[in-house]
Amino acid sequence: MAADTTHATGAAEEYLDSPTMHVSGGDWDDLVDEATALHEERIVVNMGPQHPSTHGVLRLILELDGETVTETRAGIGYLHTGIEKNMEYRTWVQGVTFCTRMDYLTPMFQEAAYCLAIEKLLGITDQIPQRASDIRVLMMELTRISSHLVCIGTGGMEMGATTVMTVGFRERERVFRIIEEVTGLRMNNAYIRPGGVAQDVSQRAIDLTREMVPEIRRGIRELELLVNENPIVKGRMVDVGILDLTGCMALGITGPVLRSAGLPHDLRKAAPYCGYETYDFEVITRESMDAYGRLRVRLDEMYQSLRIVEQAVDRLEASLGEPIMVADKKIAWPAQLSVGSDGMGNSLDHIKQIMGTSMEALIHHFKIVTEGFRVPPGQVYVAVESAKGELGCHLVSDGGTRPYRAHFRDPSFNNLQATSIMCEGSQVADVIVAVASIDPVMGGVDR
Repeated sequence: MAADTTHATGAAEEYLDSPTMHVSGGDWDDLVDEATALHEERIVVNMGPQHPSTHGVLRLILELDGETVTETRAGIGYLHTGIEKNMEYRTWVQGVTFCTRMDYLTPMFQEAAYCLAIEKLLGITDQIPQRASDIRVLMMELTRISSHLVCIGTGGMEMGATTVMTVGFRERERVFRIIEEVTGLRMNNAYIRPGGVAQDVSQRAIDLTREMVPEIRRGIRELELLVNENPIVKGRMVDVGILDLTGCMALGITGPVLRSAGLPHDLRKAAPYCGYETYDFEVITRESMDAYGRLRVRLDEMYQSLRIVEQAVDRLEASLGEPIMVADKKIAWPAQLSVGSDGMGNSLDHIKQIMGTSMEALIHHFKIVTEGFRVPPGQVYVAVESAKGELGCHLVSDGGTRPYRAHFRDPSFNNLQATSIMCEGSQVADVIVAVASIDPVMGGVDR
């Protein structure tokens, strides 16, 4: 033992006496060493992670030959939030507050996938009130429009078309007015809950939606007139970021990128949920396989979403007063919430109703909020059609009041694989357009 200690001490002294320290590792050094060994004049450039055109903290490592991109690699992980791991330490209902923040442009889709998965584990899928499913459809389609408007608006700004950005965000504000009227919040709503939704849609919200839909439709038409036949837009986007159907299938690409390659794959039709099979709408496809095709797909999809919104509003007006939460009180989160005078929280009347009903009701409210309900052991995977593609939720339960494991298949994560194929062989400026056409959000990638 003494000899070993002396040996270790001697090694340490030798290390400390060394005049230099050699630090190795990192993909940047590997690229530089390779270029040096081949005696080629290659440039390796970092685009991001702090860059206005990378849709979040995405790092793109570009290898250039002049202005031509010869190799592209995506570096992720700069926004890692640990949301999935955090969900394992919260009750099933509290998990909604976490997953809504992953892809912050599509919160309702994450909430819906998560809650549908919990309901499947509980075996109560068929017990969800129809009105709750109609409200979920309404909120998801409004979120789809909002997400597409950000994609098109920011994509236009990145190409220098500021007006596309201002029009897109103007229409997004109209969508947010509806969402805020219903949920009390613009983003990160935590509105869809296991068993139903947090609060009902009022007649005032229905009237506001009917008022806003024609205005949003006019705004989308204005966007179309700005970009569809604009020679500058077409010059920047046509035949840029090409990914054919074979490439999409090989990489597991879904959403508008897949549909721009001609495949009409949409989970709302292929594997319906929340009653989507009863709504009248079309799956939009294009054959161009490029960034311009994806732009047109998203524009047309917003019109289809407005069709679904109008149908959902008609159903909600006809079902006023019907339940919005599953009847089983051992599962049902208190759902007769009403937004307070400040636009958030619960009104005093609702709080008085909870406190004054009965002691048993108050105890149950306390236990369901603090401890939560138990979910039978098992695992499940449920997928919905998010604005960016297939959003899947895999949950594992050990029979407790919180998930044993929660994992999401975020479409941005999978779709980012296409970055290298879309960009290699193109110009540096085309990288901006290709990434924008994928529409990744790093909050979903680095969850």
